[in-house]
Amino acid sequence: MMPSMDDYRKGWALRCLREARAELLAANKNPYMSSDLVLDAMKKAQAAIYYSLGEPVFIEAIVRQHIGENKHVADPVLRFLVETERAIQQAAQTTDKDREGAVQLAGNLIQMASDVVVLITGVKA
Repeated sequence: MMPSMDDYRKGWALRCLREARAELLAANKNPYMSSDLVLDAMKKAQAAIYYSLGEPVFIEAIVRQHIGENKHVADPVLRFLVETERAIQQAAQTTDKDREGAVQLAGNLIQMASDVVVLITGVKA
C-alpha cells in the first residue's frame, strides 16, 4: 500500500502538473519562446513527481548525487528520477532545430508525471 500524501504536497503536485501542461501548450502556440517554455514544462512535470514522492528538496539532492556518481542505479524509482533529470539536462542543451524532439520529450515527461501523480494521489490529474 502506498503511503498517504498530505494535502499540501498533493496540491503542489497537481498545480505543477497543470502548469507544465499550460507551458507546453504555450510552447506549441509561440515558437519564438518555445525552448524556454518546453524546458519550464519539463521542470514543472519533474516537480510534480518530486512532490508526489516526498520533499522535493531532499529528492533533488539525492538525484543530483547519483547523477554526479555516473554509476548504474539499481533502484528502479531512483533510476527513473535520474534518467528524468538527465533528459531535462539534455533538453536544456537542444537547439531550435531539435524543437520537435524536445516538445515530444516534454509531452512524454508530462504524461509520466501525470501517471505518477494519479498513482500516488488517487486524483485524476
